[in-house]
Amino acid sequence: MTLSDSRPDTCGPTQTPDDIDIDALREKYAQERAKRLRPEGGSQYLELEGEFAEFYEVDPYTTVTERDPIAEDVEVVILGGGFSGLLAGAYLTKAGVTGIRVIEMAGDFGGVWYWNRFPGIQCDNDAYCYIPLLEELDFMPSKKFADGAEIFEHCRNIGKQFGLYDGALFSTQVRELHWDDALRRWRISTNRGDDIRARFVVMAQGSYNRPKLPGIPGIKDYRAAGGHVFHSARWDYEYTGGNADGGLHKLADKRVALVGTGATGIQLVPHLGRDAQHLFVFQRTPSSVDERVNTPTDPEWAASLQPGWQEERKRNFHNWSPFVGVVFGEPDLVCDFWTELGRNLTARIGALEDPASVTVEQIMAFREEEDYKIMERLRRRVEAVVEDPATAEALKPYYRFMCKRPTSSEHYLTTFNRPNVTLVDVSATKGVERLTEKGIVANGEEYEVDCVIFASGFEISTEISRRYAIDRIVGRDGLSLFDHWKDSYKTLHGMTSRGFPNQFFMGFIQGGVSANTTAMFEQQAKHIAYLIAEAQKRGATTVEPSQEGQDNWVATVRELAIDNSAFELSCTPGYYNNEGRGGAEGNGAFLGDFYSPGFYAFDELIAGWRDSGNLEGLELRG
Repeated sequence: MTLSDSRPDTCGPTQTPDDIDIDALREKYAQERAKRLRPEGGSQYLELEGEFAEFYEVDPYTTVTERDPIAEDVEVVILGGGFSGLLAGAYLTKAGVTGIRVIEMAGDFGGVWYWNRFPGIQCDNDAYCYIPLLEELDFMPSKKFADGAEIFEHCRNIGKQFGLYDGALFSTQVRELHWDDALRRWRISTNRGDDIRARFVVMAQGSYNRPKLPGIPGIKDYRAAGGHVFHSARWDYEYTGGNADGGLHKLADKRVALVGTGATGIQLVPHLGRDAQHLFVFQRTPSSVDERVNTPTDPEWAASLQPGWQEERKRNFHNWSPFVGVVFGEPDLVCDFWTELGRNLTARIGALEDPASVTVEQIMAFREEEDYKIMERLRRRVEAVVEDPATAEALKPYYRFMCKRPTSSEHYLTTFNRPNVTLVDVSATKGVERLTEKGIVANGEEYEVDCVIFASGFEISTEISRRYAIDRIVGRDGLSLFDHWKDSYKTLHGMTSRGFPNQFFMGFIQGGVSANTTAMFEQQAKHIAYLIAEAQKRGATTVEPSQEGQDNWVATVRELAIDNSAFELSCTPGYYNNEGRGGAEGNGAFLGDFYSPGFYAFDELIAGWRDSGNLEGLELRG
């Protein structure tokens, strides 16, 4: 099937089971959640410092060369060279801003697509939406779920297109930021001894820049005894052989343990299961795994696209995504597992005698029922594919859709039919117990392994200081950003904060949230570029929110907030819900304090704010 075969006029609701007992499933979900709940929440993961720093700081892909420290004044520093930093640089360049320097700890642009080069890596949502600036760079992904190498190359091309390589400092880690009020600049110190004095700073580290490890005792002992350990975001091809396409021939005589069955684990298991002597997959919570129909891009379809097609597709995906989900009079252009709930819910409401009379409460009730049906469909898919009943049962996801990032794969489930692959369900002990000199202990049993691979994710919902991976960020009058935001975000539009002049933030803070993360980054990049360009045009030395402007925005976000706590606290523990504790405590919420009227409602709001030209809520000082 080509992409043109799944055109929107043929994309309708899916067949899901009707013979389910929702009350019984609701109780089952609660039981499964309780089995996995840990009081530590996100703090159960090790911070990658000291003896564990190499899991984060060592770059397996680029040899770091010595250079002299840099001491200079620069107009704009962007911290981070992933999609958020690249988009910030692109939009600043388009706004006429010059003197841009990107500081990135990796050896090149790409962010998550630089670091994640593990076997089988692909985009796990629609690449035509996810990969930004396709029209501007005249690039078309080769298939619906593009390979990581293809996306990495596109990142590099963005850097080239907008001249960002000229001012890039790679293999450089920022250690401290502090505002120098006498200079009216940010002083940036790095691990290379640099003293960079920036007029503006854009925080563009993204959401997935720092790996995390489960707090499992014994890692040091296992390594000292000769066991090999690495994180999936720092893949060791010298040990495994092969490349991102697979062929891990050096594992043919190795017993391998994979810890983690999230989105990364789903892509890894088929390759490890095929190539390792034996693969042990340690699973605390199974992912929902749908079919992956990874169709190649149809050249005729691509040639038929009109200018503006990508923005149209991104908006369409957002409308059909789980963030919205009821759409009349608009076809589903993406038509995959991400939009299934929206299609099924829309079809159900559309079949009623008077759809317009349906209340919000009824819509939410219908939505919950359709959610249960989709998850039951996925559980029955596991039964149909996995031959061993006990393994199949352990692989079934018992939680609501979007409690854990949904995934798709052609080969994940079938890999468990191989005789050299063993699933180890560690839900009863809430995770792996410890590492020994010989291997891993789980459920009281020791599994002797030669290598342990952690596919345990990134610092997404831990403390802000851990996510930014900077020792200190100090604004005016010695105010620490980590203290300022410890209990709640305080911003204007999620991108500026009082006490931190000329500093701009990207990510999940207090703005619009889309199912398509790069759309959010692009929205923020455009707005931040406008703010910096306007400050320059108006001769301002500093720009930051007024106290009133910030207070009003915080109040707006909170007054409009939708209480998602019941849903979050019903979900199995994971990074989406602060490992089961929800978003009420501190700033552990994955989506931040988002603007609940919607991503494109927020887009219209800040576009109107820009169009007014009066910069309401900001203070510009000469």
